[in-house]
Amino acid sequence: MQVSFKILRQTQNTSAVLQTYTLDVQEGNTILECLNRIKWELDGTLAFRKNCRNTICGSCGMRINGRSALACKENVGQELANLHFSAASAIPEITIEPMGNMPVIKDLVVDMGSFWDNLETVAPYISTAARSVPEREFLQTPEERSRLDQTGNCIMCGACYSECNAREVNPTFVGPHALAKAQRMVADSRDGARENRLEKYHQATAGVWGCTRCYMCNAVCPMDVAPMDQIGKIKQEILDRKDEQDSRQIRHRKVMINLVKQGGWIDERKFGLQVVGNYFRDLQGLISLGPLGLRMLVRGKFPLRFEPSAGVSQVRSLIESVQNLESQTAKK
Repeated sequence: MQVSFKILRQTQNTSAVLQTYTLDVQEGNTILECLNRIKWELDGTLAFRKNCRNTICGSCGMRINGRSALACKENVGQELANLHFSAASAIPEITIEPMGNMPVIKDLVVDMGSFWDNLETVAPYISTAARSVPEREFLQTPEERSRLDQTGNCIMCGACYSECNAREVNPTFVGPHALAKAQRMVADSRDGARENRLEKYHQATAGVWGCTRCYMCNAVCPMDVAPMDQIGKIKQEILDRKDEQDSRQIRHRKVMINLVKQGGWIDERKFGLQVVGNYFRDLQGLISLGPLGLRMLVRGKFPLRFEPSAGVSQVRSLIESVQNLESQTAKK
């Protein structure tokens, strides 16, 4: 069947333009195979990265129909199914663009310098102190090794980084790839810098608190690393070590849980005063709440009284059960 491939083409000094190439393809053809044919048969100037062709190296990351993926993994049939294409329709189109959050060098080739630089900031290797024991091997139990399996599957393709909304609005955020690798180091029994790592990953929005939990990294990861879940594990490690006075991020999460335990849902009046105003300790924070509070009052959106939800005791029991289970798991 015929398929039109609309490819976004550009160089560092030119505006992007969509160029269309039409091929006779099979449903089982991968997008990379189609790109190879376009380059070999139709336009030798088309630029894209590739290497293993087997979902191992991560080189062929690009946006396919609006989402970041590996061209060697996605095939024509899958893409047409996602588009709900009907055989009775006109020639279907598959749009291919360079990955996001990175500047384009040419066509589908992006500059991944920031990607690698941000990975380096989390020190993604066993600490020097832990390596300085030449007399013996680093032995791990099967259980200790199994904790590294999921994060160890990361092939550094850049798909999560490309789709990261937090990175798009906050250029200081290191990205989900770096923090997924950071969790791999936190979980590694051979590493000797766990506490220092957690302190570093706790810093402002450059660390784990910059994640907006949009789930995009989980959705596009071709290796099921689930970067957002790994970020959540680091957050929990930090929360277990910090109290409410350490930072607003810590206070935000602890206050939210406590208020839900008390009323079944969040009493927003208390939430602002306790998190932003730090229980009336933060004068600047309290003042910042004033304009918002006035607007809410004028528009009738400020609740004068709080009504607890039904089943508060059951909600509280569920939260406490989860907390106890997490505590028991952490001790093992």
